[in-house]
Amino acid sequence: MHRTRIKICGLTRPDDVRAAVAAGADAIGFVFYLPSPRYVTPAQAAELIRSMPPFVTCTGLFVNASADEVAAVARIAPLGLIQLHGDETVADSAAIAAACGRQFLRVFRMRPDTRPADLLEYEQQCRAASPLFSSLLLDTHVDAYGGAGKVFDWSLIPKELAPRVVLSGGLSVHNATDAVVRVRPYAVDISSGVEAAKGIKDARKIADFIAAVRAADAIIERETHHESPA
Repeated sequence: MHRTRIKICGLTRPDDVRAAVAAGADAIGFVFYLPSPRYVTPAQAAELIRSMPPFVTCTGLFVNASADEVAAVARIAPLGLIQLHGDETVADSAAIAAACGRQFLRVFRMRPDTRPADLLEYEQQCRAASPLFSSLLLDTHVDAYGGAGKVFDWSLIPKELAPRVVLSGGLSVHNATDAVVRVRPYAVDISSGVEAAKGIKDARKIADFIAAVRAADAIIERETHHESPA
C-alpha cells in the first residue's frame, strides 16, 4: 500500500513524543535553534529520545550552526538525521553532515517565482556535493528561519521530483489530504499545525493529521489500482 512518511517536528515534552509515536509518526523532530519557542537543549533532546521505541527516526533542526556545533549536539543527542534550515551553502551542508556523520535534509524555501528547474538543479547540486544528502525539504519562503507555517504553490514542484521530497509549509489537518493527493511527496513535515500553543503539541491534532495523510494514501492506492492493467 502507498504510504507517505510523516514527521512531527518541534517536540519539547515527553507527552508529545508519546502522542506522536502512538499515532504512528515515522519521525520526530527537535529544534536546536535558540530563538525558536520550540528550542530544546541537547540534553533535553537526549532525554526525550531515550524514551522512544526503535524504528522512529530522530531528527535535529539547525539554523546557521557550524559543523562543530552540530557535531557537538549529535554527540549528546543520538540523532538519526539532521535538517539544515538556514543560509548554509551546499558546500556548508556537506561539511556539516560529514562532521557529524549523519544524513541531512536541506530546506529549500519556495518563492512565488521559484521555477521547477530551480528545484531540480538544486537537488542535483546537493547530491553531487555529498553522499550524505537525503532529500530536499520544501517550505515557504518568509523572512524568518525554521518552519514558516504558510502554504506555498504546490504546482511549482516538478512531478518527477515530488516522490523524493519532504513537503512542509502550512500543512494542517484541513489540507493534508489534498496536499498529499496532489503532490504525492515521499514525506510530510508538520509542527505548528498540530500545536495547542508554540512548542506544545495537541495529541488530538497529531492523530487527526496522521489520519488525514493516511486518507490520502488510501485515495492514491485506489487510483493506482484502478489505473493498473487487469
